[in-house]
Amino acid sequence: MTFVINQGCCKDSSCIPVCPVQCIRPRPGDPDFTTAEQLYIDPATCIDCGACMDECPVNAIDSEFDLSEESADYLDINAEYFAANPIAESLPPDLVYRKLPAGRAELSVAIVGSGPAACYAAGELSDIKGVTVSMFERLPTPFGLVRAGVAPDHPRTKQIANRFGSVLARPGVHCFFNTEVGRDISIDELLEHHHAVLWAGGADDDRRLGIPGEELPGCFSAREFVAWYNGHPDFTGHRFDLTGRRAVVLGNGNVALDAARVLARPAGALEPTDIAPHAVELLGASLIEDVVVAARRGPEHAAYSTGELLALDSTEGVALRAVPGEADSLAGRTDRQAAVVQAAVVRAAGRDSGGADDGERTITLRYGLTPVSVNGDGAVESVTFRRPDGSTETIETSFVLRAVGYRGRSVAGLPFDDVTGTLPHRSGAVYDPESGMPVVGVYCAGWIKRGANGMIGSNRTDSAETVEALLNDLAGGRLTDPVHDVEHLAQLVSERNPDVVDKHAWTRIDQAERRLGREAGRARVKLVSVAELLAASRVTS
Repeated sequence: MTFVINQGCCKDSSCIPVCPVQCIRPRPGDPDFTTAEQLYIDPATCIDCGACMDECPVNAIDSEFDLSEESADYLDINAEYFAANPIAESLPPDLVYRKLPAGRAELSVAIVGSGPAACYAAGELSDIKGVTVSMFERLPTPFGLVRAGVAPDHPRTKQIANRFGSVLARPGVHCFFNTEVGRDISIDELLEHHHAVLWAGGADDDRRLGIPGEELPGCFSAREFVAWYNGHPDFTGHRFDLTGRRAVVLGNGNVALDAARVLARPAGALEPTDIAPHAVELLGASLIEDVVVAARRGPEHAAYSTGELLALDSTEGVALRAVPGEADSLAGRTDRQAAVVQAAVVRAAGRDSGGADDGERTITLRYGLTPVSVNGDGAVESVTFRRPDGSTETIETSFVLRAVGYRGRSVAGLPFDDVTGTLPHRSGAVYDPESGMPVVGVYCAGWIKRGANGMIGSNRTDSAETVEALLNDLAGGRLTDPVHDVEHLAQLVSERNPDVVDKHAWTRIDQAERRLGREAGRARVKLVSVAELLAASRVTS
């Protein structure tokens, strides 16, 4: 028997060090680690110990006998990876036991952000004796896109928050949530209280299409829509008109499929999840019958993962469709993963396009359509596309989502690369591109460092690289000792911001949401306004 990594893999890589026979690939540092869709287990080498399954933070590893029907193909997909990449015997990766340099008994680091990159960095740092971490988050709640970006019907992926929660609970980690750096405290003041500042604020802006009409009412970014249905306080007041019969999603990554699935699924199927209550209400009244997901190129270039497509193909209450002929570019591919994708798209193309059955909604995959304009007189009425042969096609719709990527936003007082939407850095150490000199004591990790790409677990190796750069600068005497300690910092923040939320206050919010969820028969009922969250943070009984 072998264990199998399936469609839920987040590439956290926690499974790799615990494998006694090192049969999991690719490993961090391997040439294809950043480009591989997921990790794989070699069935010819696996000894059925189960250590990887116990370690996986998102329950994406199963015994071959326990694979669900929709994951059955992953046994062959795992095996095929090693047919193309034969495994070479090797020792487990060296475990990194970091310690502070000789003569340095203490290190304090401020981390801005609380999403995956921030939490992985906090874990790496707080593993080291003598290190304290202060985490700053603008919202009253931590975990970034794990809370506000992962689709509500992906509960296994959300389980990574449990691992991050254990990091926040460490005694050397101090939390300052509902506290905005740049408003409540400056970067310079953080450096007065810490040896270094690590910016892990993510990417909270959008890439643009650059076509006429994308500013029309009715055209939104997928980032806005995803944050709205996940209960992000900044977006709960957004209004989306779902009274039309068709929605169009521009893009074909995982976010595009998530948004399309949420629009098409019956609201009752989402209600048991942690989706925001206001989203359940609006989606329940939605009149949308078909969601068109439009991609510029063919399915062989799709940015969505195989797992996301298979999950969509098996979503109850939703018929997946495609246009015959637009998927022909998949023909002739012999690798198993491509064959699985091809089979799903071919099934979709072969389904009757005459309408949904018994009120069933449809998601239609379209390929080879480049958007050239969003059209309408005062509001969205249609989208015009250019086909590969130069002809055009116009699709009527009143609701458009741009799912063409997230983008980093500039940080006041720090250099910024406007082309990539990232902070200029060398292995995570921020520098000024004009002078070529480092910004002493300032580092970055996550999407603001490498751009909005990769999976949740991709942030683990990313953050580890930044931590290594920070420790090297400490050892080289390139960091300045802080003037004040964490107690002084806590007093300063509380004086300026009486509504600061510490780790105990966040625990009270978490418990309140879970309690509301139990009462409603749901996983969790999110509190979606800052006022509600702060009220829950103060309840002590």
